[in-house]
Amino acid sequence: MRVVIISLLVFFVAVNGEGEQCIPRYFGHSSFACVCNATYCDTFSRPRVPAEGTFLLYTSDMNINRFLETSHDFTDIIKNGTEEVNEFTLDPEVTYQNVLGFGGAFTDSAAKNWLSLSPSTRDHLLRSYFSSIGIEYNIGRVNMGGCDFSWRTYSYDDVEGDVALEYFALQEEDTVYKIPMIQRAKELSEKPIRLIASPWSAPIWMKSNDQFQGMGHLLEEMYQPWAEYFVRFFKSYQEHDIDFWGVTAQNEPINGNVPFFWFNCMGWTADTQRDWIAGHLGPTLESNNLGDLKLMIMDDQRYLLPDWPVTVLNDTEAAQYVDGIAVHWYWDDFSSPNLLTRTHELFPDAFLLGTEACVGDKPYEVEVAIGSWERLERYANDIITDLNHWVSGWTDWNLALDTGGGPNWANNFVDSPIIVNETADEFYKNPMFYAMGHFSKFVQEGAQRIELTPISATSLNTVALRNPDNSIVIVILNKTEREIEARIQTPQEGSIIVVVGPRSLQTVYYV
Repeated sequence: MRVVIISLLVFFVAVNGEGEQCIPRYFGHSSFACVCNATYCDTFSRPRVPAEGTFLLYTSDMNINRFLETSHDFTDIIKNGTEEVNEFTLDPEVTYQNVLGFGGAFTDSAAKNWLSLSPSTRDHLLRSYFSSIGIEYNIGRVNMGGCDFSWRTYSYDDVEGDVALEYFALQEEDTVYKIPMIQRAKELSEKPIRLIASPWSAPIWMKSNDQFQGMGHLLEEMYQPWAEYFVRFFKSYQEHDIDFWGVTAQNEPINGNVPFFWFNCMGWTADTQRDWIAGHLGPTLESNNLGDLKLMIMDDQRYLLPDWPVTVLNDTEAAQYVDGIAVHWYWDDFSSPNLLTRTHELFPDAFLLGTEACVGDKPYEVEVAIGSWERLERYANDIITDLNHWVSGWTDWNLALDTGGGPNWANNFVDSPIIVNETADEFYKNPMFYAMGHFSKFVQEGAQRIELTPISATSLNTVALRNPDNSIVIVILNKTEREIEARIQTPQEGSIIVVVGPRSLQTVYYV
């Protein structure tokens, strides 16, 4: 796909006063992207401690702002504001789930696009995501073997019948591409990065259909070799000083049950996943000193809730090895978020984690829409909804794609918060990047969601959290074309009164 640059703005967009400003460029969509190259990239320093009796407000909007910082006083005086007022009460003593974090995926394609840039531009890209002057991701998902966002199909052992895995070996996609990217991200980050591994397909000789794609499942006689394959993967990455925090049992297990499915997949049912975990994967990880890995089931759409976890976690043998339930967002429009709450109520000791989301995946969508504000709104709305329904974090898909939304061997092109233009040695931060930052920059690992209750009808999407250092974060999304005054009554500080501009995303921060 060719990207046509409609116009180059010559002014700077306002951002946090402690950081470098965005250089905006329009690409013909509803808003702009921020341009980074070898010599310049916008930055976003950590929020300062607000003065006593004040709170900080960070605003991004469709027209001009990205992380604009302003300071405001708490007040007990209700001002005459806009025609529309939304009122809320905040109660930090009513707490919900702990937050694990936010992040994106170190796919083969993301790593290839990253390496296509000059060293300085590469570092700007990873600093933007992982450093203290970026949005400080702390989660990174990694494909175990090939996926659709690879430029070829492969596994780590393509030798027919090698059940002993004598020929198991990491591929160039790991050693040349993903591993250097992960290592550099770790160097630039001041926080530990929680890495999550996910497989798309076993070697084809382990499968019923002898293909990476299409309708097919793992042969039962391969249950143990496939579990050993996981161990070999983690041990191989440990040789490169990379440890994983978690693993999902299978990416989108439903896909492999669909006839003619067009990219890497392997079919499971809840029953077969339960049996494989109980009899093979769980014991094998434990016996190889990998029992501390956070094992997640499902890793698929939320319409499978709560039935899939019920099948797996009501089995005591399987449940002893399972820590969490991984969910994707692609069919959220067709299923209620109350399924998340219901699942939490059934299994309060198992965390819920969003492990994949992207836009541009539907046949009726433009794959890459650089500058789309609507895509920021979709991200922010889904994150707020998930957090308000017991989800502990949210993981974007590819960290970086090219201007066509790839590479992708199956032509399954999509959008990304960062789009790389190799020819110009520059990259573009989509509004989606800033949507992620309104959460990841402020919400610390270990934060707890707290009660934020509307006391009048509201057009705003909101969520509130308290960090381990007792700072408070409130995120407010206004998808309307109207200016709305938000009045939030706190238990001690007074009232937070902010004017939420049309088509804007705001983060309130105070200590």
